[in-house]
Amino acid sequence: MSKAGAILITWFLGGLGVHRFMTGRIGTGILWLLTFGLFGIGWLVDLIRVIMGKFTDKDGMVWGA
Repeated sequence: MSKAGAILITWFLGGLGVHRFMTGRIGTGILWLLTFGLFGIGWLVDLIRVIMGKFTDKDGMVWGA
């Protein structure tokens, strides 16, 4: 996935945890879904990490590289 695609998915669907489900982080994806991205704070942290290229999938590979 391109970096722009990863940023857009996280921006628009990050509050529902879609980006976490896509990277194989099912447990935290459910947590994000039930808490609306940990009340917005976790969503914002994830968005910044995706923009900076530090958000990884379950195997440690950078997502959106």
